[in-house]
Amino acid sequence: MLLDPSVGVRETAAGALRNLSACGGYDVCDEMVKQDVLTPLTALLRECCTELDANVVIPQKQKGADKTHVENIVNEAINLLWNLCESSSTAVSVFNKEGLLDVCIQCLRRFNINVELAISAAYCLQTITEDNAELLPSLIPSALQVLEMLLLSSEDTTEHLLLRTLVAGTVWNVKSVVPASSQADTINAVIRILSETLERNANQIILKLREAACAAPEVGTETEMEEEMIDGDEAVASNLEDGAQKAPHEGKARIVKNDDISDLLPARSEELRHATALLAAQQTALEIIVNMCCSEDPSDDEWEEISSSDESDNSMAEGAGTLFSPLCLSAEVLSALVNYLIPKKVLEKTEFPDNVTVDECMKSPPWRHLIAKMKRIQCRALTCLHNLLSVLDMEELGGPAALQVLSQHLTMLVFSQSEIPKDSEFLEAVTSAIRSLLQRMASQNLPQQCMTAEQLMILCEAGSQCENISIRVNVVAMMGISGSALAKGDNTAEALKMVGNFLLQVATKDSSLVVIGEALDAIIDVFADGEEADKASNQMKLVQALKSFQPIFKSKIQKEGKGNLSPDQRLVLDNVKINLKRFIAYQEALATKIN
Repeated sequence: MLLDPSVGVRETAAGALRNLSACGGYDVCDEMVKQDVLTPLTALLRECCTELDANVVIPQKQKGADKTHVENIVNEAINLLWNLCESSSTAVSVFNKEGLLDVCIQCLRRFNINVELAISAAYCLQTITEDNAELLPSLIPSALQVLEMLLLSSEDTTEHLLLRTLVAGTVWNVKSVVPASSQADTINAVIRILSETLERNANQIILKLREAACAAPEVGTETEMEEEMIDGDEAVASNLEDGAQKAPHEGKARIVKNDDISDLLPARSEELRHATALLAAQQTALEIIVNMCCSEDPSDDEWEEISSSDESDNSMAEGAGTLFSPLCLSAEVLSALVNYLIPKKVLEKTEFPDNVTVDECMKSPPWRHLIAKMKRIQCRALTCLHNLLSVLDMEELGGPAALQVLSQHLTMLVFSQSEIPKDSEFLEAVTSAIRSLLQRMASQNLPQQCMTAEQLMILCEAGSQCENISIRVNVVAMMGISGSALAKGDNTAEALKMVGNFLLQVATKDSSLVVIGEALDAIIDVFADGEEADKASNQMKLVQALKSFQPIFKSKIQKEGKGNLSPDQRLVLDNVKINLKRFIAYQEALATKIN
């Protein structure tokens, strides 16, 4: 049906397959690829793009209608392609070999005529260019020129803001083919766009859009949609959002597909469309920044090579220069992040959304799905904060006073309600940020004054009960960092016993080897040295408990670790196993010497 002579059938078939791929997830997408949906899909995209080409002569009477139909078909098909490539490496390989990059670039060229089509192509490109070295040779100067044109575009609608942000993400992904002489300017352009995106006050904008929608409701949106959304479509939206992928708490973020289920919902008002585009742009910007902050510092040789390059040419689109990786530009990237006030803007987003905006969106079912998107932005901002705390120096973070203010802010986010928030995505993000903050403060010997010992214990106890392994790892690390700081003080043995008992309980009872390893590692750090640590260790009979657990831990690694762990995780656990043996031997020797 994708290649049916009827344009109506083609459009409907492409839309149906798009919806199936969006709702069915990886399994359905894999099955589509196995059943060779990519062959007719590729043929359809090529044929449609030929028809969209300005050189194709269409009779004037049919030109407008036919082009609209064709653009609609391409939009559905590009979204289907995007879903497939996000789920299947085979689809990515077909994209590369069939030269479908040209199709996406052609759709981007039409951003002034059909911004929705350009956005779909930009989403697809951002996904397909991530870690796709095979595609890089296809990025010829003319393709880079289109990306550069969009980076420099000045249209001020929220849709164009989203488009520029997505293109910025694509450019970041393909930065290795940017000429060496243009790399610094390109990075600055990308981060400037991310800064402009985050600068928008989404609370104020959404309230104004909501007010405009109420003042002049469109037929089938603010009136007829109310009951329809309540009865069925809101449930569809909720189910899809609940199943959305989450960005990891640290390391490289997976740029995830937004919950665009527009085909499954009644037509949305123009105001709601603008609000959705703004939130999508800000979420995307934050996810890109998470990835930017994962780079390590370059070696001296690499940095000298970059620093000595000629930066006189500002064109992105001349022939490809020397390869540049995140390793070679991390210092420049971090400098640009600070110059464009990214840390400040990320921190502002951790306070988003405010209660007034949430309450206003709650009044209208079509607008309610924005609340989940707003909360996701807060989570992405907290993940960004986690990474920024890991890579920026003290001066760039604002100094010790700024860290104390940040500690107070994060404490308020967690403890402003009567009980610890139960939302897993939020807890993962906020505990990641607190963990990084505690680590930075400890490394500078700064006291953490805003979260009391009781609050820390409450948060860690709650986190240790979560199903999410990352949350459990975070709270164990937080407890370990706090315990190590306590071990340096005086009269802290009682507090250290609480820390030790918590960590020992996690180590011996948790179901995850990764969490167990983190807990044992924390115990070794906390009780490695110091009079108070020794006193607490003796009183709680720590060495005896660890000695009893040692063979169980070894057995768990042998039995459970073979198929369930990555090589890196296995290496970490093997190191913990060795360190645990040394720790026990050292403590026993110390006890013998004292006696």
